[in-house]
Amino acid sequence: MSTHLQAALDLAARAVPVLPLRAGKVPFGNCRACTGNACGGRPNMKTPGPCHCPRPCHAWAAATTDHATLTGPAWAAMWEQAQAVAYHPGGANLTVVDLDNADATAWARQHLPATRTVPTTRGEHWIYRGAMQSANAVRDGVDIKSTMQYARWLGPGAGTMTRLPDAVRTLVEREETTPAPGDVVSSVPGRDQWDRSVATGCRHTERYVRTGLERGLALVRARTESGAGSQAFGVAQFLAKQHTACPGPCGLDLLGQQLIATAVSVGVPEPYASRAVANGLAGAA
Repeated sequence: MSTHLQAALDLAARAVPVLPLRAGKVPFGNCRACTGNACGGRPNMKTPGPCHCPRPCHAWAAATTDHATLTGPAWAAMWEQAQAVAYHPGGANLTVVDLDNADATAWARQHLPATRTVPTTRGEHWIYRGAMQSANAVRDGVDIKSTMQYARWLGPGAGTMTRLPDAVRTLVEREETTPAPGDVVSSVPGRDQWDRSVATGCRHTERYVRTGLERGLALVRARTESGAGSQAFGVAQFLAKQHTACPGPCGLDLLGQQLIATAVSVGVPEPYASRAVANGLAGAA
């Protein structure tokens, strides 16, 4: 049994849903039947679907505590290739405040109640009891990982885990609330549009890129009540992942600019939209 599988089983025994991560700290890709969410997604995703794939498809939504699934043949090859273990904080009624650098950690020490902390490569994870909405880039170097998100397992950490404070919930409420249409916080002047001339090293067809972009922009436009910033982050990360095997350039900066403009058009403050998209594009590297 691999070290990663053993760690996953230990967490699952404590009712913490887990999944394997491949190189780059990202989940294994969906199988052919699930590519592009063609299967409808896991039943526990935001939009329930009929997917019953035995493989660890759909990232955080595949996280499980089921011993038979974790040790079964459908997951065996993934554990052999796994570079890390992830868990779904929201599924364990937890929230992780991911502090990505020293400045973010210093801010947390001044503004958030002490709780269990886990050192990371560049900062710390602060873990609280209680689940909430996830959001990326709520402050410089600060992400909130809880429902519909995964976090890397980096050990049990130190300190006493405390109840999720309002100070953390407020971070998401302040950054994620999208003003009513017409009450845009800032406007973005005309941005250059992506076309094939800026993607001379892209291995995808223009139709493929434009279709993916338009679907992503539609998802952002649909978040008229809240969450457009986080949606822009997710779309940026997804688009970037499609180009990881390209020799480049692929014009991702222009795709990102169109995402930012769309997020701003539904009320996301431009600095937050720019930060979320930049983090999304970088997160797939």
